[in-house]
Amino acid sequence: MGAGVQTGGGGGGRRRGRRRTRAMQPMAEINVTPFVDVMLVLLIVFMVAAPLLTVGVPVELPKTAANPLPGEQEEPLSVTILPDGTVQIMTTETPRGELISRLRAIAGERDSRRVFLRADGAVPYRDVMEVMGALNAGGFSDVGLVTDVGGPTLDAQSE
Repeated sequence: MGAGVQTGGGGGGRRRGRRRTRAMQPMAEINVTPFVDVMLVLLIVFMVAAPLLTVGVPVELPKTAANPLPGEQEEPLSVTILPDGTVQIMTTETPRGELISRLRAIAGERDSRRVFLRADGAVPYRDVMEVMGALNAGGFSDVGLVTDVGGPTLDAQSE
């Protein structure tokens, strides 16, 4: 990749015996310019592609002081409750009457029983609990409620 043979020459056409022995020595330099070019192209590709990998529906999540959950190997299943009360599994709108049957079908194909529930802050508590009950009936026993960080801590000592 970067090794070559350095040929003699130079010196205005003069020939010396010393230069002939040195003329066929291999170069010990590595050309890193192509490597840097490839790395910069890959960096740009990943910088452009990374924001496109997140799946979600835009909702205004409530803010809490909870710590984030650890990641897992399988892509997490997310169920979203929009402000108008409609329910979406990942990005597919699902009628509430079909929610449990669809969740059972999805649970049969997945190894993990973890699901993330995202609900707009304007959604009534009753609706969130109904969907949580449907998640449990659909075979998902590990429900994580998704919130934004930076909310009130409700800690009297930090005031």
